[in-house]
Amino acid sequence: MNIAVLGATGSIGTQTLDVVRTCLPRARVKVLTGYRNIPLLDSLVKEFEPELVWVPDDGEDKLIACATHPDIDIVVNALVGKAGLRPTLAAIKAGKDVALANKESLVTAGELIMKLASEHGVRVVPIDSEHSAILQCLQGCNDGNDVEKIILTASGGPFRTWPKERIEKATAADALRHPNWSMGPKITIDSATLMNKGLELIEAKWLFDQPLSKIEILVHPQSIIHSMVQFVDGAVMAQLGMPDMRLPILYALAGSTRVANDFPRLDFLAAGDLTFEAPDTNRFPCLALAKHAAEVGGTLPAVMNAVNEWAVGQFLQDKIDFYGISALIAEAFGSYTVREVTGLADIREAEAWAEEFVQKQ
Repeated sequence: MNIAVLGATGSIGTQTLDVVRTCLPRARVKVLTGYRNIPLLDSLVKEFEPELVWVPDDGEDKLIACATHPDIDIVVNALVGKAGLRPTLAAIKAGKDVALANKESLVTAGELIMKLASEHGVRVVPIDSEHSAILQCLQGCNDGNDVEKIILTASGGPFRTWPKERIEKATAADALRHPNWSMGPKITIDSATLMNKGLELIEAKWLFDQPLSKIEILVHPQSIIHSMVQFVDGAVMAQLGMPDMRLPILYALAGSTRVANDFPRLDFLAAGDLTFEAPDTNRFPCLALAKHAAEVGGTLPAVMNAVNEWAVGQFLQDKIDFYGISALIAEAFGSYTVREVTGLADIREAEAWAEEFVQKQ
């Protein structure tokens, strides 16, 4: 198996390479791309000796070349933000399987991606913990009609127990202290606002071809049950494990088969109680905004994603407060006229509108 890792120096990228290093001795890493951490990329190039390496320069064309390298079997898209969409589409068109960590691809263009994957006979496999859990629960399911509902679990983030008055004063440093997971800054802030779970709601709709009415979100603070599927006979299948992203990464790269490894094991006696709560959209309005975007559809999720990406960056630089993120998205929703998505150009136009909108702030 020959692998391309787009975003090799980020959290998912480095964990992907750890999986290759420790669990997949026959795999070859033939393409690596990085961003800011050039010293780390240099060390990875020396270790894995890829045929093609890219760092951002003057455009996306070379990144597309990385995603469509002729010797690659599977592309791990661990890019952050809207930059991940074009490589996803290009890889699919080139007949490559895609292990997808870039949520924004499915959020903005889920229908296009899944249709294209079907036409080209390739797999789009999630490598986030929740969607990997759902995929594993559905193994052996004869028909999607057997599904009564999908249950996405959320940790609740660092502010789960905070009152709204305290959350209003939260800093970026506070939001980056996730209780269970070690992730990159953007996804960690999305977890704190619960926007991450809203993005996953949209992803689940497209990945598993289920209506929004069949997707439920529950807060599960322990992050042991990664997600569940309830079937029409009342049975519930759950996937449990340690909060370790290497597990879903390995499952995706191994073609949904089981590979022995030395990763930490779940100790049920040490885990303690497993509890559940309903998400609070009053304290975390980004989740309600994401649900609205999912229901409206069209180009609204693309606008939401682009505005959120910008707003998270502003929050990380202490230029806006925590609730400034949701306020900005809500303002954009009130100003934007939604269009149907017929192709990539519609998404580009929506993102351009969002860029113009945020620059006026």
